[in-house]
This record gives sequence, C-alpha cells and structure tokens, in this order.
Amino acid sequence: MLLKANLHFHSGEDPYENVAYSIYEGIDRAAALGIEALAVTCHRTFVWKPEYAEYAASKKVLLIPGIEVNLDEKRGRYGRHTVILNCDKSAEKLETFADLKEYRKNHPEIFVIAPHPFYYGFFSLKKYLEKYIRLFDAIEQSWYYSKFFNRNKKAEAMAKKHNLPYISTSDTHFFDFLGENYAVISAEEKTIPAIFRAIRERKFENVTRPRFFWRDMVWVWGKYFLRRLRRGLLL
Repeated sequence: MLLKANLHFHSGEDPYENVAYSIYEGIDRAAALGIEALAVTCHRTFVWKPEYAEYAASKKVLLIPGIEVNLDEKRGRYGRHTVILNCDKSAEKLETFADLKEYRKNHPEIFVIAPHPFYYGFFSLKKYLEKYIRLFDAIEQSWYYSKFFNRNKKAEAMAKKHNLPYISTSDTHFFDFLGENYAVISAEEKTIPAIFRAIRERKFENVTRPRFFWRDMVWVWGKYFLRRLRRGLLL
C-alpha cells in the first residue's frame, strides 16, 4: 500500500517553538491533504497522549511518536538537532551522541533521522553527521531550498556515500508547505514497523519542489522567525 507520510512535524504543544496550531488542528490539516502517516517531533519534549493517536486514527492518520533532541559530544552544550521516531518520554533525557548510542541498544524499535544536516546555524549536525553516521537510519531532504540555494546537495551526497535513505519532510512549523514536501512510502501495511522497513528498503518516493527564494524562504520563514524573537525563543 502507498502511504503519504510526513515524518518531521511540530505543533503548538512544542514549548520551544511558536507554532500557531494545536496538534489536533495539525492532524486535521494533514488528513485534509491526504497525509496518512504523521510523526510528531517537537523540540526536546515528548508530546504524546493516547488520545492524540486515537483522534488521528479517526481521521485515518497513523500518528507516530517522536522528538527532536539536541545532541553534542559533551553534556551541557546546546547540541545539534536529531529526530528520533517511535521513541518514548525517556528520550527527553538524551544529551550526547553516546546517550543516543545506548538508547538505540535498548530501543531497537526507533528510527533516527538527520534533519537539515548541512544548513547554516549551530543547530545542524554538519561534521557530526559523518562522525556518528552509524547512529542514523536516514537523512532528511529539507523543504528549505531553491534552484540557487540548496544545502540539500551535500546531504544527498552523504546519504549516497553511506547508503542511507534520503527522505523528504516539510519540517512543519507552519502549514504553508505541509502538502508539498513529503514521501510516498510503499509499505506492506499501515504500521510503524512496516513504514520503517519500507524506508530502509528504499520503497518510497520523495515529493518536493524548489521554493521561491524571496517569497517562501525569506518572507514566509522570516515572519515565523520574527514571531519567535518576540517570544524570546531559541532553538
């Protein structure tokens, strides 16, 4: 079966973001766009309740628990964004790559994605991606690119070099591009293990397109970033 999936999604329950919609509103919009698998990946906070999954199921959406943690080599540092899917609340405590290595041993059911690994900013993995490549199951194709600006090229090359899936998400913080950057996964069934297995076997197609630089990348994201600054939020 073919499943339209978005595996990097933030909602208003994220305490480190300024997202204007609730998880219920996010599920509604995803369902309206035909998305059938949606991963909730709020920053440093495991946002998950059984009622969220039940509500999503009523909309024919498989809700996948997740988190976007900040990891570094030493504790006490800010850390680089790393998306962990199908985890539990204890993932909030992960601070280092060594922590993630141990967590993987105890939780083989998880799936780890390197989000926007080579984008500017202290929050991207950059050199740490290849250094700790064995901790990752896939590399993200970010929505944030145009014909003239594309930091995804290095991420795609890294995925090819290490034979890892290269999968598109919308890294959703606002609805503008939720239905335009995603993966269509050919899974045996609509379950979390089947979806992860299909991704590992490269049974998916990315759906994405370059953004318009000034309208999409500067204006839309700029407005969101200014709202964050007004709230004094840091990633």
